[in-house]
Amino acid sequence: MNLPFDEWLPQQRWYAGRNRELASAEPGVVVALRDGHRVALFFSGPRHAGENLAEVLKRRAAELPPLIQMSDALSRNVPKLPAGIEMLLARCLAHGRRQFVEVAQNFPDQCRYVLETLGAVYCYDAEARERGLSPEERLRFHQEHSRPLMDTLHAWLEAQFAERKTEPNSGLGKAITYLLRHWKGLTLFLREARAPLDNNLVERALKRAVLHRKNALFYRTLNGAQVGDLFMSLIHTAELCGANSFDYLTELQRHAQELAANPAAWMPWNYRETA
Repeated sequence: MNLPFDEWLPQQRWYAGRNRELASAEPGVVVALRDGHRVALFFSGPRHAGENLAEVLKRRAAELPPLIQMSDALSRNVPKLPAGIEMLLARCLAHGRRQFVEVAQNFPDQCRYVLETLGAVYCYDAEARERGLSPEERLRFHQEHSRPLMDTLHAWLEAQFAERKTEPNSGLGKAITYLLRHWKGLTLFLREARAPLDNNLVERALKRAVLHRKNALFYRTLNGAQVGDLFMSLIHTAELCGANSFDYLTELQRHAQELAANPAAWMPWNYRETA
């Protein structure tokens, strides 16, 4: 489109003013796990992750058991809960581990101990997964094998400051402070059967949102971003459930009337039985 500069500039100003919400938009992902099924919900907009989650929880049945929220330690990830909703906070062990990876070059011996301890915990979790343990069996397995490791690690972390072995303002000191500050959430997997070790599932999904935004050459309007979120939610949920996303979307189009009448029968994990 060829326009004189004096006509083009007002249009550019209008476009920028119209899309101020997009300028502050951040991709967000909520991944829900229940009864062996995984659902990914993508959000693009000016709201923080905690605000997005709060909107989702407004639709949650109050009679369901307390949910577990796994995230990093940012306060903006914690939602303001609707009345009647209980939640247990779990913190990402991978984020805590990363603190020590980043300073390992300067504190090799101390970081090696922490990383090897956390590595052993992850090995036990992998073993529980390979053995097909139920959530309750996995909890008892971690309590038997991982709790002694984590208790010893906690005592070691506290001793670094109590015995003045580590300067609190150093890189190692800040990494230790992070673990101690969030210890309760980081060790929820030792008290709750359904608690995961980390937030890696959501971190991987978040990369999909960023890649989709890049491939779309960013969004022109907030409505366009929400349409992208809708399709990303359908596609990635299908992938998490082991379904072919193209086949899934095709079947939804072919059975639009049946889908509108009974959406629960057209989930990625059961649509083949319905089609």
